[in-house]
Amino acid sequence: MKFFIDSADVSEIKRAAEIGIIDGVTTNPSLIAKSGRSFEEVVKEITTIVDGPISAEVTAMDHAGMMEEAKPLIAIHENITIKVPMTEAGITTCVALSKQGVKVNVTLIFHLNQAIIAAKAGAAFVSPFAGRLDDIGEDGLQMIAETSAVFAQYGFDTEILAASIRNSLHVKQAALAGADVVTMPGEVFHKLFKHHLTDQGIEKFLEDWKSVPKSK
Repeated sequence: MKFFIDSADVSEIKRAAEIGIIDGVTTNPSLIAKSGRSFEEVVKEITTIVDGPISAEVTAMDHAGMMEEAKPLIAIHENITIKVPMTEAGITTCVALSKQGVKVNVTLIFHLNQAIIAAKAGAAFVSPFAGRLDDIGEDGLQMIAETSAVFAQYGFDTEILAASIRNSLHVKQAALAGADVVTMPGEVFHKLFKHHLTDQGIEKFLEDWKSVPKSK
């Protein structure tokens, strides 16, 4: 499974990347807005931190506008993945960009049918929003499992990128459901390392070490 950081906070991305197991980054207009910096500036800096797919989202709602917005983003770095919404215009754009060899991440996936459409359009990634489905009483992880089974059945190369991950349990469940990638906030990523028994074990080892005779 691949780990992506869902953030536009450069310091947060750097902290996670320094550990050495981050495979990519996802951003969106909301995250960029929080950074208080220009879109292109933030995305370009992220490409210098993580050597992997960097999702940069278009904001236009029409096909022509999406294609126009994608051009300068693609020019930033070869690792840029263009993120488009799950709409008819977004899918048309996905088809066009995929034919050009550009990786596309189709976002705001909430149903298996949408995931299948995106895969047929040549998407490199589909992003089901597990947490948002849970918020409305639906099983987001079940949708990921269904998507994984169907993609395997039909041989789709599209990777399932589990998004809207709220906690470490979501990461575990996404892995069991067959997600290829989990994108998560830095806070959730760092919590994956934690367990109280690990902390207790380290504390015990260090305490015992104090009683070991030291060579002179």
